[in-house]
Amino acid sequence: MPKYTGSVRSVIIALAVTLLIVVVSNTAIGTTNISPVLTAKIIYMGLLECVQGTISWILSLIGIQFDGSTLFNSISPDRTWTDGQEKIIVGIRLPRVLLAALVGAALATAGCSMQGLLKNPLADPYIIGMSSGAALGAAIGFALLLPIQLISFIFATITIFVVYNISKVGGKVPVDTLLLAGIAISFFLSALTSFFLFFSESLHQIIYWMMGGFWNASWDKVKITLVIVFTGILLSYRHSWNLNVMLLGEEQAQSLGVNVESVKKQVLILSALITAAAVSVSGIIGFVGLIMPHIMRNIIGPDHRGLLPASTLMGAIFLVLSDTFARTFPTKAQAVLESNDIMLFQVILERVGSLQGVDLPVGIVTALFGAPFFVYLLRKRRKSLYA
Repeated sequence: MPKYTGSVRSVIIALAVTLLIVVVSNTAIGTTNISPVLTAKIIYMGLLECVQGTISWILSLIGIQFDGSTLFNSISPDRTWTDGQEKIIVGIRLPRVLLAALVGAALATAGCSMQGLLKNPLADPYIIGMSSGAALGAAIGFALLLPIQLISFIFATITIFVVYNISKVGGKVPVDTLLLAGIAISFFLSALTSFFLFFSESLHQIIYWMMGGFWNASWDKVKITLVIVFTGILLSYRHSWNLNVMLLGEEQAQSLGVNVESVKKQVLILSALITAAAVSVSGIIGFVGLIMPHIMRNIIGPDHRGLLPASTLMGAIFLVLSDTFARTFPTKAQAVLESNDIMLFQVILERVGSLQGVDLPVGIVTALFGAPFFVYLLRKRRKSLYA
């Protein structure tokens, strides 16, 4: 485990606690009013049942019968909620919130890794064409009625291997060649996606998917994404020290015993896998991997031993909040517009009213925050962070 200074440890603990609070509070938010306290009890009860079932299953594999009902009943809260409330929280809202947290964590971790590897604060997980590969896979999936998540994941993963092999020069992968190859492949795949869009009968579905969102969240997607993302993030943390040394320059890192080309390959593959897993379930959500690592770098410094976990937590928090805004925006906008007797607002109100029950794509929300911040980075970025 990395050794943190007191201030960095405090920031990470504060972010972890904030993420827990954000998950519970944002699961409580929706058209049906359910208090955060009641939501926490429902989630806690569901967690206990999951733990009980897991323990029973593990023990049954070795021939031990386990009945922990008495033990778990003693630590279970009083049931003060209805079956309908439990279904809303556990069956609808919680998987969506958890999926948003996983995707935010994946994109922020991949972005932090790419920024450290490329020594550029303007790098993000999509910089080498992964988003274009995922979009093409989704377009093909919609057109041929194939599993969208699986096809987009496969195409995003293939893209990174194609870019990596094109970039190899004499067994090495120069950073500038990698970026140029990523840009070229990205444009090519975008052209193929546009081709499918032109002939596709699922035009609206593909465009809506490309805007990014979690309207199709389910527990199956949470479980699959959790395995890939959690494993990829933990393996990425193992390269924290290597990324720190590589900030000094490749020659200096080589002299300190770092196998630079091996680290590049592993970081790229891990970033690609967790990004592909995220994009395949959420569509294209921009700027999370760009702005979250940069914010945390300004707070705790460039040491990746603390920066990577801090970025992971911050990315999860940011995307959960963004998705909550996206799914509640039509209702809130209608309430605001109805309180103003202005002709322009009444025209907008008619359109907003027609959006009831339809989520605002979360990619729009992240772009509204991310684009201004991107301009700020262009004008105010501190090159000293990558000395």
